[in-house]
Amino acid sequence: MEDTDGNDMRWGGRSAAADGIDLRGGWREVSYCAIDVETTGLDLRRDSIVSIGSVGISAGRIVCRDSYYSLIRPACPISVASMCIHCLRPADLENAPAAPDVGQEVARNLAGRIVIAHAAWIERAFLSRLLRQAGLRFAAPVIDTAALARALGYAQGGSHGREPSLELLARQLALPVYAPHHALGDAVTTAAVFLALATKAEKAGPRHASARSLVKRSAEYSY
Repeated sequence: MEDTDGNDMRWGGRSAAADGIDLRGGWREVSYCAIDVETTGLDLRRDSIVSIGSVGISAGRIVCRDSYYSLIRPACPISVASMCIHCLRPADLENAPAAPDVGQEVARNLAGRIVIAHAAWIERAFLSRLLRQAGLRFAAPVIDTAALARALGYAQGGSHGREPSLELLARQLALPVYAPHHALGDAVTTAAVFLALATKAEKAGPRHASARSLVKRSAEYSY
């Protein structure tokens, strides 16, 4: 990560190696951060994050003590449709921290890790803006569980030929769904889905289950 003034605050960098992430080894040898955001809406230019949750993954296990959750005071009104999904009202966010303060904490949580997200184009867009508001740059490697599901043949059931929802994919994999549409609950579900998919990829042989292979397959099957 680097700040907009050019001072060195790099994490992730332009390559994973710049941040000490060795993608050549098995996926269990790398640390990850599964992350989810709830927003005022899905307009990537206008809407903003209202809550964010993340949980760490290390040695192929979810590390519950390494979890993070925060509300964020949004810069624009919350749409009624979004309130109906995540149940966060303007009154719930009046005293929430501002985006730049949360961005600094999120950057610390992501440093040195591969980011895991479901339908990651949404998280990537909103996280990039959140970190930019804190004077930082999003540059971490990303694995999209929706794309990885497509790569492994577990994407049946999605609408319009796309990936299934996080909840549907979890159920297809016989996994529990943790507090749907709550940022931390969805982050934990995303982490569990990733572990299941990575384990299935592992059965195809070691070269299919390196961290580099999972990042590459995610990129190849991303929309």
